[in-house]
Amino acid sequence: MSNIQYRWVIVAAGGLLGCLAIGAMFSLPVFLLPISRDTGWSMTGVSSAMTIGFLAMAFASIAWGGLSDRWGPRPIVFAGSVLLAASLAAASWSPSLIVFQLVFGLVVGAAAAAIFAPMMACVTGWFDTHRSLAVSLVSAGMGMAPMTMSPFAAWLVSIYDWRTALQIIAVLVAVVMIPVSLLVRRAPALEHDTTEASPNVADDRESMSLDQVLKSPQFIILMLANFFCCATHSGPIFHTVSYAITCGIPMIAAVSIYSIEGLAGMGGRVAFGILGDRFGAKQILVLGLLVQAFGALAYVFAQGLASFYAVAALFGFIYAGVMPLYAVIARENFPLRFMGTVIGGTAMAGSLGMATGPLAGGLIYDTFASYTWLYVGSWGIGIAAFLIAMTFRPIPQRQQAAAAA
Repeated sequence: MSNIQYRWVIVAAGGLLGCLAIGAMFSLPVFLLPISRDTGWSMTGVSSAMTIGFLAMAFASIAWGGLSDRWGPRPIVFAGSVLLAASLAAASWSPSLIVFQLVFGLVVGAAAAAIFAPMMACVTGWFDTHRSLAVSLVSAGMGMAPMTMSPFAAWLVSIYDWRTALQIIAVLVAVVMIPVSLLVRRAPALEHDTTEASPNVADDRESMSLDQVLKSPQFIILMLANFFCCATHSGPIFHTVSYAITCGIPMIAAVSIYSIEGLAGMGGRVAFGILGDRFGAKQILVLGLLVQAFGALAYVFAQGLASFYAVAALFGFIYAGVMPLYAVIARENFPLRFMGTVIGGTAMAGSLGMATGPLAGGLIYDTFASYTWLYVGSWGIGIAAFLIAMTFRPIPQRQQAAAAA
């Protein structure tokens, strides 16, 4: 199979791996109430496992990304798949809240990080044309999780206790992800030279050193924008099922809201990928961040199932659509041989942002018995993300040449 054809195998593998990895981690919102009721652990305590997971994902992302630059994505993705299956099984046997927080949070989060940054970096290297669309399709696979893994988790927990349900998910992860990880290959452009830029490269940015990349204002702005972007949608994503239940919506119907959000997100990823290829990733990102802020605020006014569906469709379309664009902007500005580290760094910032929502939402609900301030706060954070992204300027060719001199 030619590289032109095989690059779409990479996209399919990335989407499937991401769907199961993200879906396994995001089964916790579905298990939140069953775990709390079964064990007596507080909502804040169980939610904290997700916060720990995002923190672990944050710091593991840049480490896994750097290792994928050195060794290639296949061994990293394979190791992450094995670790994810084992940690999910171990979490199901947790005898106490602290053990659950550490195993589900620390280990599951670190394992999931081994999928995202290496696969995103891998895909950007395989595509010179249609790059936004390709990255968005991988992200769309990850977006399948709310439509597939979440309803599956809800179905399991309606039949079995949460521990058995988690064990079944662990088996599914092992059976599917481990073989699929073996399909992943390093981008052809890096197969023969992984340490130095070619002296004949036409694009001066390929001559930048890693130190120059990490200290550049463009990299810092991307990290900050991703942090505030993820902090905007973290709380609404994690707590919307519980919020809908508090509004009188039955659990299965509440999980379907999550699925609607995921379905809209798939469309958003593809649409934003096409728009990014046509109008520029940065311009579409900025517009998306502005709309995302008001989408989060709209949840305050949702009450019945129909209004939840409408808001979830808008919010899912926007927040999912903007996420792949960070990887595209990174590839447009930084050397391919450092893509794992760069995308790992932006993923680290995004995961830190995601870590704020579960804990903040739990604290807000435990304090006020209402989620209103969670969504109002998300709106304000979303406006900050929009303003930060507005300041991004591509690295000028003259600056790249001077940096390489």
